[in-house]
Amino acid sequence: MFLVITYSRSARSSLRNVTRAHEETTVRQFGRAALLAGTAFGAFQACRLREKHGRDVQVERVERFVPADVPADVREAAEAYEDRDQPSVPYRQFSVGTDHPGPSALRERDL
Repeated sequence: MFLVITYSRSARSSLRNVTRAHEETTVRQFGRAALLAGTAFGAFQACRLREKHGRDVQVERVERFVPADVPADVREAAEAYEDRDQPSVPYRQFSVGTDHPGPSALRERDL
């Protein structure tokens, strides 16, 4: 998919026109941004907007988030943290004395 982010009024207007005219290519509309399908036509629309508006349009290629692709210990830590007895306990405190990775270990780890 392509994330298209606009930074000017005219670019937003063009993005809105593209998403309305090509609903089958629009995955999600967020006002100043939109997700376009990861097809050649989605890329064409993103490139077209970038060509027309230059630096007022940012395009990023994104992948769907698939929780199964996240390491098991990270998924288990998230599940356990959301199932905690005291909702006000921050993760930093929650992870102390458990097998769950601490916040600093999670921050340093690439997926």
